[in-house]
Amino acid sequence: MGKLSPMMQQYKEIKEAHKDYILFYRLGDFYEMFFDDALTASRELELTLTGRDCGLEERAPMCGVPHHACDVYVKKLVEKGYKVAICEQVESPYEAKGVVKREVIRITTPGTIVEGSMLPEGENNYIASVYYDITGFGICFADISTGEVLFTESRDESVERGIINELSKFTPAELLVNEKFFDCKEAGEFLKQKLNCVVDPVDSEEYEASACVKTILSHFKKTSLSDLGLEDQEFAVYAVGSLLNYLRQTQKEGINRITGISSYNEEQFLSIDFTARRNLELTETIRTQEKRGTLLWVLDKTKTAMGKRLLRKYLEQPLANIPQITRRQAAVAELFEKSIDRIELAEALSGVYDLQRLMTKVVYGTVNPREMQALSYTASHLPQVKELTRTFSSALLRDLDVQLDTLSDIRQLIDSAIVEDPPVSLKDGGVIKKGYNGDLDELQDIHANAKGYLADIEQREKDITGIKNLRISYNRVFGYFIEVTKSNLNLVPDRYIRKQTLVNCERYITEELKELESKVLYATDKMVALETELYNEIRQIVSDKLPVIERTAAAVAQLDVLQSFAQVAADHNYVCPQLSVNGEIQIIEGRHPVVEAISSDGAFIPNDVFLDRDKNKIAIITGPNMAGKSTYMRQVALIVIMAQMGSFVPAKAATISLVDKVFTRVGASDDLTAGQSTFMVEMSEVAHILQNATPNSLVILDEIGRGTSTFDGMSIAEAVVEYIVREKNLGCKTLFATHYHELTELENEYEGVVNYNIAVKKRGDDIIFLRKIVRGGADDSYGIEVAKLAGVPGKVIKRAKTILSELEMSVGKPDLTYHIGAEDDQISFEDQQNEKALGRLKKLDADSLTPREALEALYELKAILNGQE
Repeated sequence: MGKLSPMMQQYKEIKEAHKDYILFYRLGDFYEMFFDDALTASRELELTLTGRDCGLEERAPMCGVPHHACDVYVKKLVEKGYKVAICEQVESPYEAKGVVKREVIRITTPGTIVEGSMLPEGENNYIASVYYDITGFGICFADISTGEVLFTESRDESVERGIINELSKFTPAELLVNEKFFDCKEAGEFLKQKLNCVVDPVDSEEYEASACVKTILSHFKKTSLSDLGLEDQEFAVYAVGSLLNYLRQTQKEGINRITGISSYNEEQFLSIDFTARRNLELTETIRTQEKRGTLLWVLDKTKTAMGKRLLRKYLEQPLANIPQITRRQAAVAELFEKSIDRIELAEALSGVYDLQRLMTKVVYGTVNPREMQALSYTASHLPQVKELTRTFSSALLRDLDVQLDTLSDIRQLIDSAIVEDPPVSLKDGGVIKKGYNGDLDELQDIHANAKGYLADIEQREKDITGIKNLRISYNRVFGYFIEVTKSNLNLVPDRYIRKQTLVNCERYITEELKELESKVLYATDKMVALETELYNEIRQIVSDKLPVIERTAAAVAQLDVLQSFAQVAADHNYVCPQLSVNGEIQIIEGRHPVVEAISSDGAFIPNDVFLDRDKNKIAIITGPNMAGKSTYMRQVALIVIMAQMGSFVPAKAATISLVDKVFTRVGASDDLTAGQSTFMVEMSEVAHILQNATPNSLVILDEIGRGTSTFDGMSIAEAVVEYIVREKNLGCKTLFATHYHELTELENEYEGVVNYNIAVKKRGDDIIFLRKIVRGGADDSYGIEVAKLAGVPGKVIKRAKTILSELEMSVGKPDLTYHIGAEDDQISFEDQQNEKALGRLKKLDADSLTPREALEALYELKAILNGQE
C-alpha cells in the first residue's frame, strides 16, 4: 500500500481535527476538497469531480472552487446545513521549507457568516446561546458580522414561553443549547416549525461555572462580572460563556471583533410575541414573506445598511420608556421641521458604506483593497454629516454629534497609501501608491525599468573600461553577465569576476550586476510581498481604530433611522403622538400605514379609537366580512407600535399610553404540520393571551370561536370577553371583532364593554362598505350580500335567500339576550336541527367559497333541515 504524499499528509492531519466540517484547503488560487468532502461538495455544488495523485494506489477524489469566488459556494453549503472550515496558507511559498504551512483560520456556520456578500444588508445574522433550567433561562445573542452582543436572564414561571418570545425577537440562524433544553417540547416545536434554525447541543462541561466566568472576563479584559452587568445572573453567565467559547473555536482571531456586551430586559421594550409579529406583518407579509406590504416597508427610507438593520431592530423592539421615546420624538420633530437639512443629511448618508461589516473584515484580515478604499470614501462623506449635526439642538441629535467622528486620520492614511482604483486582490500588486514606501518605489522602478537600468550599466562600463564592444546579456544558467571579446581582455578590470570562457570571448559578472539581477529577477515577488506587508500594517492601524469607528457607525445608523422617520412623516402626513400615563389610547382619524401607502388611489377612510382602563376597556366590533374590521384593529396596534418606536403616526392626532405587550388572535389558519387543528391553534393562542396579558396590554381578537360549532363558539367568545372585563388582574384594552351579534348585549351587562360597527349602506340587494367605525352594534351580517360582491353566481345567491327566509320562518330571529352566567352553568338548546342549520349557515365563509362549494353547502343545509344529517 502506498504512502500519502507530504501535502496530502498535511491535509489529512488538518481534516482529522475538523471532522464535522467540509474543509476548503487552499492550493494556489483554488480551494480544493478531497475524498468524502469532494464527493459531498461536487454533489451539493454541482462541481466536476476529478482526482489527484496522493501517494496511494488510487487517486484521491477532488473538486475545487476559485478562491475569489469561494463566498458563493460557502453560502450554498451553509444554506444546505453544512459547516465549512477555511484552511489558508499561512506562510509564503518562497520562504517555505517543504510543504507550505496551512491552518484553519475560521469556520463558517449559519450563525457565524461575516462576509457581506453572503448576508442581506438590512438584516442582522444572529447566533444565540440558551441555557435552560426548569426555574429559568439565560440567553445570549451575537451578530459577529457587526460585533453586537446582547444577553438577558429570566426566572419567570413561563420558562418555555419566555425562551420562545426572546428567540422570536431576534430569529437566530444558529442556536447553541444545553442538554436540558431538549426537554422543552413547546420551544423545540417552535424552532422546528417557525424558525428552522440550526441547533447545536453543547457538552455539559462547557457550562462549568468557573470556566465560563474565566472565559468572559478574559475576553472582555475585566476583573469582575459586575463590570459587564452579569453579576448574580448565573444562567446568563452560562449562555455568554458557552457562546464565546464556541466563537473562539470557530472564528479564531476573529473573535476580537467582539469588544462589548450589553444586557437588556423585558421591561425595556414593548413585547410583541411571534404570533403578533406575524399577524401584524411587521417585517414580512404572511402570504409571500416579502418586505413590500409590511410596516417595515413603509418606514424604510434609510440610506445605509446600518440604518436598515437598526430600523428593523427598533420595529421588533419598540421602547417601553417615555423619556427614551420622547428623545427620539424630539429628534424626529427637528428633522421633520428642518426639511432642507434632512434632505442634505440623507444625501450625505447615501455615500456611507457598511462600516460595521467592513470593520469585521478588517479585524478578520479578509478586507480587500477596494473595501479598504470604501472606508476612505465613507470617511470623505462624514465631514458633511458632522457639519449638519452641529446645527441640531435636540438632545439626541446633540449626543449623536458628539459620538460621530469624521475619521479624517483613517481617510488620510488610506488615501496616502492605496491607489484610487485598486485591484480586488493583492495577488498581482499595484495596490500601494508610489511615494508611500521608498523600498517599494525602488522595486516598482526596477520592475518597470529593468532594461533601462541594464543599458545604463552597460554604457557606464564601456566608458570606464574603454571596451567599445562590451555588452550585457542574459541566460538561464548564469543570469546577467558581461561579455568581452578576447582582443579586449587586457582592458578587463580586477573587479570583474570570470564566470565562463568561450572560444571568442570571456563572460564576467560584477557585484553591481549580481545585485541588480537579484532585484530584477525577484522584484515582482518581493514587490507583491512588500505590498502585502505594508497593506497588513495599514489594516492593523485601521483595526486599532475599531472603538472609534464602532461609535461612529452607531451614530450614523441612528441618524439614518431618525431621518427616515422624519421623511416618512413628511411624505404621508403623520403627526407626533402625545404620550400619556393615564391608560388611555385616543386616536383621531387614524389610518392604516400600509394599506394607505399601498392603495393605488391613495384614498383611505380614517377612523377614531378610544380605549381606557375604565368604561372603554373592550370595543366589540360587528359588521360584515370585507367591511374593514381587521384593517381597523390592525391599524390601532400598528399606530401604538409606531408611537413606541419614536416614530410619528398616521392620524390627525393621537394620545398614547404605553402598553407593555401586544397580542393578536387574527384569522383561523390550520397548523396541520404541527398536528393541530384550526380550533386547537385558535384556543392555544387565546389561552396564551389570557395567561400572559396584563392591564397595560393591547389585545386584538378577531372572530374568536368560529373554528367550532355556532353555540360552542359563541359561548367561548362571550366567556373570553367576560373574563377580560371582569378579571381583577386583567382588564386589558381589547378590540374584539365578531360575527356573533349576540355579544353586543354585553354592553348592557358590563361596564367597560362598548359596541362599534362598520357602517354599511344598503341599496336593494346591494351593499356599500363605508369603512367607517360608528357606535352601536350591527343589525345584520350581510353574508349573502357579501357573497354577491365576491362573485358567487346569481342562482346560488337567489337560492341562499330562499333558504335564509325559510330558516328565519322556522327558527325565528335568534335571541340576542342570551349570555353565559357562572362558569359552571350549563346551556340547553331546543330544536337542534334548526339550530344546527343556522349555526352551519353562520359559519359559512362566503369570501372563500367556490361556486361548487356554495352549492354543496346549500344541499347540506337542506339535508340538516330535513333531518337527514
